[in-house]
Amino acid sequence: MYLDGFALRIRSAGKVVSVPVLGVVGVLTDGRKHLLALELCHGESFATWKGCLDDLVARGLRAAPVLAIIDGNAGLRRAVGEVWPRAAVQRCCVRKLRNLERKAPKHVLAEIREDFHRIAYAASAEAARAAYATFERTWGKRCPGVVASRREGGDELLTFLTYQRAQWKTLRTTNTIERLHEEFRRRVKTQGSLPNEDAALILLFSLVASGQIRLRKIDGWRKIATVLRHDTPRAA
Repeated sequence: MYLDGFALRIRSAGKVVSVPVLGVVGVLTDGRKHLLALELCHGESFATWKGCLDDLVARGLRAAPVLAIIDGNAGLRRAVGEVWPRAAVQRCCVRKLRNLERKAPKHVLAEIREDFHRIAYAASAEAARAAYATFERTWGKRCPGVVASRREGGDELLTFLTYQRAQWKTLRTTNTIERLHEEFRRRVKTQGSLPNEDAALILLFSLVASGQIRLRKIDGWRKIATVLRHDTPRAA
């Protein structure tokens, strides 16, 4: 399951305002993606995200997701932990790299990207952990804020490595749902703002339901059954 928020410009109470939208995309056992939720709210707090997830359960989501792929939003992480405590969590590697870059001077950005990519795109879990150790030795004194931000992500930045290798590209980031949100923004851009909240939700859902926006199967979907047959998924 991919979870992320984005903003839309909507006319509300006579003014055009930017409204956060919580989005949830689920992946079925055959690899098909489904838009499960779009919820307009007043922010991305723990309370709003928990309300969104509780609503999914109330609407019939009987089983917890095997894996939740999220950004670094603390409220979302807490909500996932409370609603689905047994779900594995993958933190988005792209979002984390952006956070690292904000804490580094410009003249070392290229080096930091290269060293972080050695972690995120390692050939194995062992190689990734070795790259982690090297990252800390290299940047611990030079850019302590960068290392502290990397540590904040913890092992949840490497959860994808416990799954099938064919799925790594799809699982290491929230790109799947971010691309959907970008397509939503592109489709409504020419309208300037949407007339109200109901119109916004109807339009966005209809773009997917009508097939104007298509959600293709995830990479490595044929390996999903293998993952589900084992208590602990393994890379192959």
